[in-house]
Amino acid sequence: MKVSEVKMPLEAKCMAAAIGSTPHTDVDVACRIVLDSLPNIPMWPQLPNISFKENMYVQYTEGMPGITIDEAGRRVYFDTTRDVIGELEALFGLYLAGDVESLAIGPDYAHGLHKFLEIIKDDANPDIKLLKGHVTGPVSMGLAVADQNKRPGLYDDTLREGIIKTLTMKAKYQVKKFKEIRSDLPVMIFIDEPYLMSYGSAFVSLNRDEVIGYLNELIDAIDGFTGIHCCGNTDWSLLAETNVDVINFDAYGYSETIALYPSEMKKFLDKGGVLAWGIVPSGLPSPEQVAEETAKGLLEKLEAGMQLLVDKGIDKEILVNQALVTPNCGTGSMKPEFAERTFALTNEVSKLTRDKYIAD
Repeated sequence: MKVSEVKMPLEAKCMAAAIGSTPHTDVDVACRIVLDSLPNIPMWPQLPNISFKENMYVQYTEGMPGITIDEAGRRVYFDTTRDVIGELEALFGLYLAGDVESLAIGPDYAHGLHKFLEIIKDDANPDIKLLKGHVTGPVSMGLAVADQNKRPGLYDDTLREGIIKTLTMKAKYQVKKFKEIRSDLPVMIFIDEPYLMSYGSAFVSLNRDEVIGYLNELIDAIDGFTGIHCCGNTDWSLLAETNVDVINFDAYGYSETIALYPSEMKKFLDKGGVLAWGIVPSGLPSPEQVAEETAKGLLEKLEAGMQLLVDKGIDKEILVNQALVTPNCGTGSMKPEFAERTFALTNEVSKLTRDKYIAD
């Protein structure tokens, strides 16, 4: 179901979607907000304020070779004094056997996922077109989590293999659970890669082919649509060169940067790719910014961002039909009332855009 395989894998048409985190500590409330605000593409909510285990760099680490979680110290790291090679070999066995249940995301690591599965099982809402999950990307996980000597795991061959294989299994686990309860619905998994903002800087020593390879290994293993979310500026041509179906970017703050790559974006769109416009402010630039915005004003901002690409030769109809409307990042750092406004505005901007541009 990758964009390289079919022309139009995802009929996006400015539907509303969102990034994973919310600030709520009531799981039922978080799930209800998601389902009410994202009627076409609901997601399970990550709830980092419930537990350190729901931190995006901890949530997907169960079974990862060498990983150590210090909840009291709110620290996660790799312990290379362990038999990491032996742990990796065991992981490879599970990976080759397709035993995703052995790498399940436990209820205490993802309260929102398990509650969401319960609710969706009995939800026959015909408006739902996709079920969305998410996983931390291998580049961000590998750079954010270091070993006991403070060397990022991505720079260690053994740890890196463990990171990629574990994250792949976590993504496949979500697809499996979604399909078990709603086999009629396609699945979309977003890969969250905030550290790609640092790609090309002196602080990240990775070449282009390496990054694309790490991402594609995860993307190609997922039986569903895939997206990559980066909440800042990066080399968007690199993401367009991967096998991903959706590129999600901060259109609220960085619309002009995507327009720096018109030929790459045109090629991406021509093969069926989707641009997810993060036009509604969430935690960025500040958690309170959303209070100053209206749906009408954000629609105008979205249109201005799209016009930058239209001015460089990209067809407006293609842009609109192959677009999603999202917040520019997760809402986990916001106060609940601001987060709820972000979700509500995302829904409103989507409706306004669809009413204006999408034929029934």
